[in-house]
Amino acid sequence: MTIGVALSTSDEGNAVDDVVRQATVAASAGFDSAWFGQRFDYDAITLAGIVGREVPALKVGTSAVPIFARHPLLVVSQAQTVQAATQGRFQLGLALGAPDLVERAFGVTYSKPVDRVREFLTVARSLVETGTADHHGEFITAAPPLPTTVAGAGTDLPLLVAAMGPRALRASGELADGILPFLAGPRVLDTSIVPQVNRAASGAGRKPVRVIAFVAALVTDDVDAGRAAAEDAMSFYDAIPSYQRVVAEEGVERAAELVLVGSAADVKAGIQRYYDAGATEVVVTQSGLLGPRTQEDTWAAIAR
Repeated sequence: MTIGVALSTSDEGNAVDDVVRQATVAASAGFDSAWFGQRFDYDAITLAGIVGREVPALKVGTSAVPIFARHPLLVVSQAQTVQAATQGRFQLGLALGAPDLVERAFGVTYSKPVDRVREFLTVARSLVETGTADHHGEFITAAPPLPTTVAGAGTDLPLLVAAMGPRALRASGELADGILPFLAGPRVLDTSIVPQVNRAASGAGRKPVRVIAFVAALVTDDVDAGRAAAEDAMSFYDAIPSYQRVVAEEGVERAAELVLVGSAADVKAGIQRYYDAGATEVVVTQSGLLGPRTQEDTWAAIAR
């Protein structure tokens, strides 16, 4: 079993220097990987490359880069460059994105996201494995006139998708190397997500894919403060339909109820339930809700 950690930048000082410091601490605590969500400020692929270069004990990945308003030629170019820079320790996580954010930010219509991710994965796989593509689809045209291979990147860049819905899971099982579920509790993983994605993989003649579960966790003696912080931070997800659905399927009402808060033993037991439900890897996230000291205490308590 491997365990990773999701990192985010500080709003003070130098954001890149700070996240490299965090990654160094995380590696010392015993984490295997560090993951970066795409935001509207920093670029997640670039940040992963810097951390991977500076902290060679960690694998690095994105969790995840939305595909709308991005072309696979450019995204894979970035990804292969980082893969070479990190000596093969990078993994590219992609996301369908949330309709409201996509349309407001980029001025594009959020339509047929699963069909779009299928095309994106098809092109990305071809670029990585063959060094070129000749794709003329409904959403994407990719026919580079020159080779796309980055020396040193290799041909096995992992392609992952933040998939939880049935159609996205089917596409991921057929075309991706793994999935990145968040706020999908152990019950949902066991009874729905893992069976669906692996059934799709099997139907496509592929081996089971990686299931990298993102689990919000805080190790603290002040459970009330931890719960209050979780309520404040996680309410954002309660307004997003894809998260609403998996939260309800788990049998709880709010995303904050899925945050593991308590002693090291309690949190580690909660994480184990994700492995038991079929997660091949767990990534600890939201561990900074009570500040950097609690974050580092959480890391030290559960990474080994």
